[in-house]
Amino acid sequence: MKRKFNYEILNVIKERWSPRAFSNEKISREEILPLIEAARFAPSCFNEQPWRFIIADQEETLKKMQSILAPANQLWANKAPALILILAKKTFSLNGKDNYWHMFDSGTAWGFLSLEAQKRGLITHAMGGFDMDKARKVFNIPSDLEIITIVAVGKYGNKDDLIPDLQIREHPDVRMDIDKLLLK
Repeated sequence: MKRKFNYEILNVIKERWSPRAFSNEKISREEILPLIEAARFAPSCFNEQPWRFIIADQEETLKKMQSILAPANQLWANKAPALILILAKKTFSLNGKDNYWHMFDSGTAWGFLSLEAQKRGLITHAMGGFDMDKARKVFNIPSDLEIITIVAVGKYGNKDDLIPDLQIREHPDVRMDIDKLLLK
């Protein structure tokens, strides 16, 4: 499936998609930290920077993170050499009031992270299929942090290693037309 671009945009955006065929090739912490650095420079309301990350790239933390994934995601994400849990602080540090924009801002940080990964030849795939309650217990996450997503990070592998149902889906998705995104 070839995606159609109506306008010229950054190549890193054109090339990014969410593969599931991860190579089991290890990536170092030094390869992961620039992704966090890119996320760090995302804009946020009052410069609050509500995003927080738990990186699982060592055997013990990877097993913990893999244990909270939904079975359907374990089929492919267990091969990823790194998993990153993204969280968002729900209140402003300045005054303790609710930060209505914490999820929006943290989503922007995820976008920056994913584009930096793409630029560096890494792939990312964010997942909602995991047990949030178990994540909170396993990683001792305080209640003032919202659990958002888990992102698999690594290098692209062989799509033939996926189960047949996932092999069929292993391609960039077609996007909606701009006209459908604009409300009148």
